[in-house]
Amino acid sequence: MNAIGVLLLILLGLMIFVGRGQGLKAFLGLVCNFVAIFVLIVLINWQFNPYIVIAVTSLIILAIAIYLGADDLEVTNVAFKTSVIVVAILMVLARIMQYFGQFQGFATENSEELEGLSMTVGLSFNHIALAVMVISVLGAVAEAAMAITADLSEVVERTPNMSATSLFGHARIIGGQILGTAINTLFFGVLGANLPLIIWFVRLKYPMAMFFNAKLLMAEVVTMLLGMLGILLSIWVASWLVVRANMRQQKVGIKNE
Repeated sequence: MNAIGVLLLILLGLMIFVGRGQGLKAFLGLVCNFVAIFVLIVLINWQFNPYIVIAVTSLIILAIAIYLGADDLEVTNVAFKTSVIVVAILMVLARIMQYFGQFQGFATENSEELEGLSMTVGLSFNHIALAVMVISVLGAVAEAAMAITADLSEVVERTPNMSATSLFGHARIIGGQILGTAINTLFFGVLGANLPLIIWFVRLKYPMAMFFNAKLLMAEVVTMLLGMLGILLSIWVASWLVVRANMRQQKVGIKNE
């Protein structure tokens, strides 16, 4: 067994030890999402419409991540609706940014690894870059949607007659806490993943203009910014959906009385 297999077994053991049944479900969801991404790669390679494939795969990944991550059906439904809305917006933004940024393909820094290989693979690197951007933000969007929805649902359970203004105030406070930690996670994740590349640029004394025009680095930065925007939109959309559902329940309660 190689190192990856050992690490997977350790991960499975720790998830079961910490989360019991929920941890096992989360691990199974991780495996299912890996299979979904593999199917995405195969379908794009078979020349299926990349936009449809990316959209359907994103829905599958979001559904697995959200519905296997919690047992409260109301929370998961709101989180899934939020994630679908936000990912649809981000997919449009990713297409626009890809059109103007042209982040597809390989950079000159990849020349050594690609030496002797052919680039005529018959695929659109533009579509591949779009798939990478969208798939990379799904986890951050689903996590933020679940966190804000679950916290606001607990607030509603404690005080079901809370006004919309007060509930939005709680959403602002909770959302600010989630936003800070999630954005830091994204930022340091991208920084850590690209630290060797940044050190390489510094040691080679790249000018600042080359930093901002480095395809490898800017593609990661754009993906990070999309993730941050997705977290912010998830907080806003989920808060609005929870407040709207609570107001409807209050109106139904008043009519029944």
